[in-house]
Amino acid sequence: MDKHQIGTNAGIVWNVLKDNSHWEYHDLKNATGLSDRDLNAAIGWLARENKVDFDLDHCQDRLFLSVNVYIG
Repeated sequence: MDKHQIGTNAGIVWNVLKDNSHWEYHDLKNATGLSDRDLNAAIGWLARENKVDFDLDHCQDRLFLSVNVYIG
């Protein structure tokens, strides 16, 4: 895996998340078709660019992702 591939995978994740819905990790993994390693690297890339938010539900221990961009 290299930076170019991580960036490409981040684009795949971004395209799934651009509807601004909250996604559970396993649903996002299924929608993107990425492995855990590739998906985690892509999420890290988008997090570093401040393009995703994380909403942890401690009652059910779920992770949600949503696009953190103002469009308007």
